[in-house]
Amino acid sequence: MKRFVEGVDRGQSTLFPDRLEDWIGEDNPVRVVDVFVDELDLGGVGFGRVEPLATGRPGYHPAVLLKLYIYGYLNRVQSSRRLEREAGRNVELMWLTGRLAPDHKTIADFRKDNGAAIRKVCSQFVALCRGLGLFADAAVAIDGSKFKAVNNRDRNFTRNKVKRRMEQIEESVERYLHQLDSADRQEPSLARTTKAVRLNDKIAKLKKEMQRLEKLEVVILEAPDQQISLTDPDARSMATSGRGSGIVGYNVQAAVDIKHHLIVTHEVTNEGTDRAQLSNVAEQTKDVLQTDALDVVADRGYFNGAEILACDQAGITVTLPKPLTSGIKAKGRFGKQDFRYVASEDVYICPAGERLAYHFTNVEDGLTLRRYWTNACQSCTIKDQCTTGKQRRITRWEHEHILETVQQRLDENPDKMRQRRETVEHPFGTIKHWMGSTHFQMKTLKRVGTEMALHVLAYNLKRVMNIIGITPLIKAMSA
Repeated sequence: MKRFVEGVDRGQSTLFPDRLEDWIGEDNPVRVVDVFVDELDLGGVGFGRVEPLATGRPGYHPAVLLKLYIYGYLNRVQSSRRLEREAGRNVELMWLTGRLAPDHKTIADFRKDNGAAIRKVCSQFVALCRGLGLFADAAVAIDGSKFKAVNNRDRNFTRNKVKRRMEQIEESVERYLHQLDSADRQEPSLARTTKAVRLNDKIAKLKKEMQRLEKLEVVILEAPDQQISLTDPDARSMATSGRGSGIVGYNVQAAVDIKHHLIVTHEVTNEGTDRAQLSNVAEQTKDVLQTDALDVVADRGYFNGAEILACDQAGITVTLPKPLTSGIKAKGRFGKQDFRYVASEDVYICPAGERLAYHFTNVEDGLTLRRYWTNACQSCTIKDQCTTGKQRRITRWEHEHILETVQQRLDENPDKMRQRRETVEHPFGTIKHWMGSTHFQMKTLKRVGTEMALHVLAYNLKRVMNIIGITPLIKAMSA
């Protein structure tokens, strides 16, 4: 006769191992967390209360709470309340903390009060990876990704959003007033009276909301970017890749090692675009890797002449595509890329073979620009495919040769963009999967940066454990 697998009777006496040590295997990742934190100079990186106070109630050592958080982020448990519950029922955490179970307020305050130190711990693990030779290639992919903030979209206001909401309220008030006029023309009845009361209540609420929006509008106009968030003041409304979609959150920048997909450096910003982030992230990466030369690949969202110039001056080789922002191609006419520049003669050759000579230089928006054109356009047989004006003019930035070198590098290595996508989108996807369909736990740019450092530390820990193994990693940290 077939039977189901049967469990043990709950009332039966059992003999568990006498030691927690017997429950934790030698290749358990929790041992990596334990050794890593024990080898840190917690006072040196900035944790407070490393030494117990002479008086007062005994506190928890920072090592206990740091281990708790690293374990939590490794195992998709970021909430302080959930960590409190896990500390009381999870055998691995009992082993890791010595069966200590801090309350959620103590756990949350540790993360809130030790942000700078936690970020340094993340950096120290990256330094350990460098010491293990995991960054030997000095090549990274840089990208940014939008993460949700605690702030709901309904509690974020921009000037246009407030304007649209005011227009909607005015339309609603006008509609309700029209309904009141219609009700007044009806015969007196209980239904008419009830409807009038209900409509008047709605109008009063809308007027109150209009007053609130008018006050918010004043605050918005005083803000530098004309935007405010009521729950998390640093969170900003940002467009995402989905058409017509967006979130209220933060733009996380990351430089990811091409070979092992480890996050070398990261930074949390509340800038909605990546346009001005390239040189900052690249130079930070170069400092972290302690290298004289660095290869960087990024997407077209980072294309900015000044940023690329700054990278070139810092000895950073950049590969990224140039976005075609002009609509001239859509109109069926030649773009600037169809004109060939001859450096030795300082002229452009148009598709018809005419030479566009240099005429003058001017400064526009802080950029030194050289202007080229020819007077042969009027008699050109393909003028309709080139320009609607009397002359087709070309503008050349004084450092345009650097941008041309970047384009040539991309043309010679077309697989770079695929390599970028396969490298840098993996860490972001993994971290967001660990977070689930939720948002950061903390508020303000500084504290969100602390939380992101824990995510990055957990990601890098798991990657290195997969790359070199748990036992070799423990030996390397103990050496």
